[in-house]
Amino acid sequence: MKLSMYQVDAFTEHVFGGNPAAVCPLDKWLSDDVMLSIAAENNLAETAFFVQEEDGFRLRWFTPVAEVDLCGHATLASADVLFRQLGFIGESIRFETRSGLLIVRCHDDLYSMDFPATVPAECPIPDALVEGLGKKPQRVFKAFDYIAEFGSEEEICSLKPDFAKLSQIDLRGVCVTAPGENCDFVSRFFAPKLGINEDPVTGSAHCELTPLWSQLLGKTKLTAIQISPRRGNVLCELRRERVVLSGRAAHYMTAEINVPLHRPGEDSRAGQAG
Repeated sequence: MKLSMYQVDAFTEHVFGGNPAAVCPLDKWLSDDVMLSIAAENNLAETAFFVQEEDGFRLRWFTPVAEVDLCGHATLASADVLFRQLGFIGESIRFETRSGLLIVRCHDDLYSMDFPATVPAECPIPDALVEGLGKKPQRVFKAFDYIAEFGSEEEICSLKPDFAKLSQIDLRGVCVTAPGENCDFVSRFFAPKLGINEDPVTGSAHCELTPLWSQLLGKTKLTAIQISPRRGNVLCELRRERVVLSGRAAHYMTAEINVPLHRPGEDSRAGQAG
């Protein structure tokens, strides 16, 4: 079976920046194993799949090794494909996901995504985290990731993590953050247990970082840069229990892929995912 696939660089204005995501529009769901195989073959941080429903789209995200509950940059990439490549008409797109309803609005070339906020709680500093990062942070917070706060952007840039050690922590990943020199805050994100040593730009992490920095800085509108080698710019706004993340996207590739309905060795009688 032949499928169209698009690759989009999210949270950037130019290709080779931001975070690349693959997007596969589907008429109906493939099996989970096949979608995971496509994600592994792409070897990007995320591959998104969506199927149209009555009033929107059902959206799912896969890393090379697992399906995840929330992914910001692949949501932005999916919206960009719908608006720019597939001719979607309207000001907003409704995505039903494992994290609930996500709405993406388009204003000129800026996409705004409405996500649930996750408020981190301060916790004791795990020894394994210090060993994995190679340096002790000022404070550590806990949500669906560990968030390690450092004192400066320079410290964040200089970190050389031990990914084997970080892969053994009990949460999804580790986000390191500090006040920014040219923005409100900077960050880096490591998730080796999901097959992503360092993610270029992580929308879902900003659902944790925005409430934290909003409280630390006493403001609800924030500018952020994820300072991976590709770098990405995220506009963040806290709206009570929601976080609005805004960014741009650059279309890199349109492709056609050849996909078996089942992986080699898989029982062809197995049912498809709903």
